[in-house]
Amino acid sequence: MDRQMAGFALIPALFLIVVLGALAVVAIRVGTGQQQTVTMSLLQARALSAAQTGIEWGAYKALGGGCNASGTCSCVASTTLTLTEAALKGFTVIVTCAAVTFSTVPAATISYVLNSAATSGLYGQPGYVRRVVSGTYTNAS
Repeated sequence: MDRQMAGFALIPALFLIVVLGALAVVAIRVGTGQQQTVTMSLLQARALSAAQTGIEWGAYKALGGGCNASGTCSCVASTTLTLTEAALKGFTVIVTCAAVTFSTVPAATISYVLNSAATSGLYGQPGYVRRVVSGTYTNAS
């Protein structure tokens, strides 16, 4: 073997090692990014469910569960719920309610406007998620 050809295979071998290393780094970054995307999608779906839970709770309180013995229902201006069960554990839900009375015949009708904001995590942090849902309900039959 010629002395000038002695290190010829070293250059392609180093090039191959560098290219394979770069491909491995790209594959790891893509996999991590996809995992974070799936995690955030799941948290967003849970936040939406938590916000809808707040709307349902507010409607129950305004239309039936919050009524006193005389049949007068209440609409609490703002209530904070801390969910502790199953997939919604750790979500804080703020439910606001505004009642508007309409004079109709034969009886007055009350319309309840509910807003529910569900949050989890700290604002500015990677795991932060927030969803807001609104709904309007009435006591008309």
